[in-house]
Amino acid sequence: MTHRRQVSRWLLLLVRVPADPSRHRVAVWRELRRIGALSLGQGTWMIPDLPAFTEGIVKIRALTDRGGGEIVMLDAAGRATHDDARLAEMFTAQREDEWREFVGDCAKFAAEIDREITKQKFTLAELEEEEQSLERLRRWYRALKARDVLGPPSSVTAERELAHCVELLAGYTDLVFDALHEI
Repeated sequence: MTHRRQVSRWLLLLVRVPADPSRHRVAVWRELRRIGALSLGQGTWMIPDLPAFTEGIVKIRALTDRGGGEIVMLDAAGRATHDDARLAEMFTAQREDEWREFVGDCAKFAAEIDREITKQKFTLAELEEEEQSLERLRRWYRALKARDVLGPPSSVTAERELAHCVELLAGYTDLVFDALHEI
């Protein structure tokens, strides 16, 4: 069960990295997205001030320095309760979008397993491909969970869907091995 957590302290990141070469700006942007930072506008990002984000913040600083840019980090808190609530709402909405996309990919995985069973494609090569797909889902789930510090409702659905995918692959694995032993 997911519990909701309140955040009363935030980090405001003001990031500037030269346009050329673009690889440095892209690397910083990717890391900000990877840790789940909330974009507030051009070069302005917000992240909960929690230990879960410390490693990512250190990496962002290093990438910014490497690219010849600069980063200013400020402690931030809402001036009123509704300000903190609005930031948490925006952060949670971003997580909800990510969880919905994840659940959609779980559904695609389930449909793929169903297609393979319908076609009776019980080969080791196909099993290996499906195992890789499930491992990709597991890695994605771990990454989402790491930045899911406020516990949006869709995270519970995502956990359930991933467990369903694991069960589907276990059943498909049994079918593949049964088919191989018939040969």
